[in-house]
Formats: sequence, structure tokens, C-alpha cells
Amino acid sequence: MAKLVTFGEIMMRLQTKAGRRFRQSLPGDMEAIFGGAEANVAASFALLGGQASFVSALPENAIADACLGSLRAVGVDVSDVIRSKKGRLGIYFAEAGANQRPSNVIYDRDYSSVSLESAGNYRWSRIFKGADWFHTTGITLALSKIAARAAQNAAEAAKKAGLTVSCDLNFRKKLWRWEDGTAPNDLAARVMGELLPFVDVLIANEEDVGDVLGIKDDSLDTAGGSIDVQKYPGIAKKVAQRFPNIKKIAFTLRESISATHNNWGCMLYDVVSDSVNFAPLAGASYAPYHVTDIVDRIGGGDSFGAALIYASLDDELGANDARIAAFAAAASCLCHSVYGDFNYSTKSEVLTLMNGGTSGRIVR
Repeated sequence: MAKLVTFGEIMMRLQTKAGRRFRQSLPGDMEAIFGGAEANVAASFALLGGQASFVSALPENAIADACLGSLRAVGVDVSDVIRSKKGRLGIYFAEAGANQRPSNVIYDRDYSSVSLESAGNYRWSRIFKGADWFHTTGITLALSKIAARAAQNAAEAAKKAGLTVSCDLNFRKKLWRWEDGTAPNDLAARVMGELLPFVDVLIANEEDVGDVLGIKDDSLDTAGGSIDVQKYPGIAKKVAQRFPNIKKIAFTLRESISATHNNWGCMLYDVVSDSVNFAPLAGASYAPYHVTDIVDRIGGGDSFGAALIYASLDDELGANDARIAAFAAAASCLCHSVYGDFNYSTKSEVLTLMNGGTSGRIVR
């Protein structure tokens, strides 16, 4: 069984209930779950049937114990998480959007353990033994200079150990502020520019590529509910020209009609063969999934990354990029129907949707 290792931060997520605003919910009840980009990828990969290990740093307390328990419960190995005397468990507050009102996230994650833990304390040569793939995201590098160095060390060690390295750009403007006097976009461009030469597979969307790398097509209008998918190969090729080490570039294609109605699909560009695959398809044409009643959007991109990695490592699905893209798009589509950061969809459920089972009929 192929093994994935991810590195990043996991937090407690406090979510308002039933479309309530923060001011309606507090003081009062909020739902508490755990999640974070790289942890979500590890969990979703394990739920699909893969072997996943999550690496991070967490404080020594009962809440962090419960956090790790949530990962163990879905089959993720957390034995390499450092239990630190530094810092705290990060928190983020989520107010789910509805219809024309967008979702809102407030971070409370300064001085988290993973942002303070020395980069030299992670034993990557041992952690990567027997592993096939390493994944991290731009969110981790945005936390602190220390976390950025740890992620950089991990990517370099993974390449040295012969692993495939993937990274999701995941630009978060609210986080890139650890260097006084440097604008978030400029800091992200410099720091991510140092990591990307070690990356084999890049996952992003058009906004992340524009914000971090300055590569954009101003004619795209994802917020307007309509995109021209033929623009995306050109953007991917510009990224590949700047970073020739990258072998594949995957873009999620989200058209936001409203907070609860999105069109969803993806593009996978193979740099070596200069070939492009879109998913899902109707015949030979791109035909996105119409997700008209989103249950939870958070974690959708992470579920895409997890499924892309899983399919790439699967003997049958990984035989061609068309199937990889189709599997990743279907898995992340299903994630929009599941509450929480982890995608609890199984491989068989993803294959059913991938092969045209879109009715949602009861399975008896």
C-alpha cells in the first residue's frame, strides 16, 4: 500500500450552527471539530484506503489529545507528531455562508506549537522511510518563519529520499504577515518561490497562482459564475516555464454562483507530454458538477488534493491522467456534501459518481 506523509497544522474549528452569524451565536453554542489543510489531506487519503502519516507539533494537553484521536479514528498515523512544551493549539472560527452571503473565517492561531517548533526537531530521514509521497501547503509556510523553514527542510529531505513532492499553493492573505514591512503577496512570492523548485506536483487555483506567482489572465471571472476553461492551460504552461522541475499542475475549477451553489471540476496538465485533461466530461467536453446545495465547502480543495494523490499512486487509476483527474474531481464534489474538514467518502462512492452515478438515490 502506498504511503503518504503530510506536514502542517491541525486546529480546532468552531462553527456557527444553522446559518447563524457570529453575533447571533456568541455567547452560546458552537460546534467544535478538528481540521487543517495537510491533516485533511491525510485523513481523506486514509479514508479512501491509503496509508497516511501526519506530522506536526501540538501542545501537551487533553484537547490536543482529542485532536490526535480524531485523526487516529480515520486511520492516520500520528506517531511523528511532536508533543511540544511550546505554544498552543490553533483555533479558527467559521461562519458558514448561504445564498448570496459569503462564508467568513476568523483565525486565532498565532503562537501555535507548529509555528514555534524548531525546524531541526523533525527527523525527516526517519519519517520518510517507506514513504512514497510528501505533501504540504502554502498555509504552513504562511504561519511563521520557523514553520516555513521546517516545510522547506521537509521538501528537500523528501526529494533526497526519492519521494514525489506535492504542494497546494493555498494563499491565505490573513496569515502571510510574519515579516514586518513586507506585503503578504510579496512575502508569499518569495518564500513559496524557494519551495517550489523541490515540487513535482503543484495544486492550485487561478487566484492562488495570481496572488503568489503573479501569473494571471485578467479575462477570467470565477466570481461571476462563469469561466473559460481554455484559458487555464496557458496559465499552467507559464507556471511550468518558471519552475521546470514541476511535472504536473492541477487546477481546481470553481464557479461561485452563490455561497451554496458552485460549479466544480478540475484541470490536470502534464508538463512532459504537454497534455491537458479536464474533468468531469460530457462526451469530449468539460461539464462541471453542479453543486446546488453545499453542506460544507471547507476542506473541498484538500479532498481534491488527497484524491489526486491517491489516484496517482493507484495501479489502475494512475494509468492515465484522465482517470486521475476524473477521480479527484468526483471525490472533491462529494466532499461538498459532507460536514466537517475530512472527506468521509469512500473509494467506491467516488467511483460511482466518477462513472456517472449522480442521482443521489438511496442505496438499499
